[in-house]
Amino acid sequence: MPPHTVVIGVDSSTQSTKAAFTDTATGRLLAVGRAPHLVTGEGGARESDPEVWWQALRDAVAAGLKESGIAAADVVGIAVAGQQHGLVVLDAEGRPLRPALLWNDTRSAPQAAALTAALGGPEAWTARTGSVPVAAMTASKWQWLRENEPETAEAVAAVRLPHDFLTERLSGRAVTDPGDASGTCWYSTATGAYDPELLALVGLDPALLPEVAASGAARVGSLTESAAEALGLPAGIAVAAGTGDNMSAAVGLGLGGAGLLDHPVLSLGTSGTVFAASGTRPASPALSGFAAADGAYLPLACTLNCTLAVDKVAALLGLERDDAAPGGAAVLLPYLDGERTPDLPTSAGLLTGLRHDTTPQQLLGAAYEGAVFTVLRALDELLRACGLDPADPEVAGRPLRLIGGGAQGRVWVETVRRLSGRPVIVPGAGELVALGAAALAASAATGADPVAVAAGWDTGEDVVLEAVERDLTAWDRIGSVLESAAGPLLGGDRSA
Repeated sequence: MPPHTVVIGVDSSTQSTKAAFTDTATGRLLAVGRAPHLVTGEGGARESDPEVWWQALRDAVAAGLKESGIAAADVVGIAVAGQQHGLVVLDAEGRPLRPALLWNDTRSAPQAAALTAALGGPEAWTARTGSVPVAAMTASKWQWLRENEPETAEAVAAVRLPHDFLTERLSGRAVTDPGDASGTCWYSTATGAYDPELLALVGLDPALLPEVAASGAARVGSLTESAAEALGLPAGIAVAAGTGDNMSAAVGLGLGGAGLLDHPVLSLGTSGTVFAASGTRPASPALSGFAAADGAYLPLACTLNCTLAVDKVAALLGLERDDAAPGGAAVLLPYLDGERTPDLPTSAGLLTGLRHDTTPQQLLGAAYEGAVFTVLRALDELLRACGLDPADPEVAGRPLRLIGGGAQGRVWVETVRRLSGRPVIVPGAGELVALGAAALAASAATGADPVAVAAGWDTGEDVVLEAVERDLTAWDRIGSVLESAAGPLLGGDRSA
């Protein structure tokens, strides 16, 4: 392979597409093209037109080519990492029949509960899929479509996840990977294949689903002539299977199947997620037992309300994001779009503890605290599910890797430090989801192991922040409010 070749790692997220042009040998980020997405819906609905994702991918690649100044002929591979769980339904020509139901669309909460009961409860699901149906999962959304739009469901010729849709547009091949497939609740992490009984339970013909590649790094085809023309890239370059966004971030961090539970990862973005690489298959109703992009496992817990919820509170108060102070007596649970961990899909935000001397800055600080508390509480659940005691001083003292947009925010970082009492590592590499996708693309082009590729790239110095004294007063105050909140205050949910 000639020197100075380039791969493109695509991060197709809820809000935007990023195309990271990356030097194959060094991992140096040459350019990042960006294009926005449009999300629509009110109440629990959250939808996007998949054609917007395809156009955004085209725009982001064009912007990256222009910014980097590289020759298109230097590009040797491309891979897509996408937002997980979204339901894309296509006609026989590969055109969307309706807007995609996104991961944070909570309308399918009743279907999730019914599916859980139909199989015999949470333990039955985790034994097979590693996860329990919640509103986010694709199986719940498919069941919602069958019940609420039966004519559309009958017309479906193909069912895809968001990253599958884009990979098929690139390669002409209907394919997914184990990582993203494991977020559907019809793929079994126990068998490494679609589960026929679960497909029958939701009335889904397996012929409508994409093939599952061996890993997200597998070369599943070449860039087609039509896709090459649309993107301004050479036809025939390697197209990797790609994966889900969280799985890709793990690759970008160099986390492999050996298991690095001493360095759990907190991702602060539209959602807040916590995950760790593991060589052992997890099976606990307390978390999502996903597969990883490299064939190992990625136990993960996800919260719906993170940076967007705090930004909303800042906007309501007329404050800048960093114009915040610790919340004092105020507690704000920013469950503005329902919640996933804890499973409160119809909940609303809750504010309590106001005093005459409460300031707007403290209210914003309370929103940060509520969001960070929820993510750290999910981390405790993940550690317990993996056989670790969160209260063990050795476990509690291990560093957290902090990624996502929130990792670049001063108040986010300081709130995580204060409420966790742990050291915090902010990786020097930016755009970790896109970087992981670039490593998958490099693997597809060269045959190298993607985790080893990412670990060997020189992507910048990590920032290491020492532990500070844990604010147990704030932690206990928020926990007490969450545990005692009455059903009516949380929209009728009592499942916290």
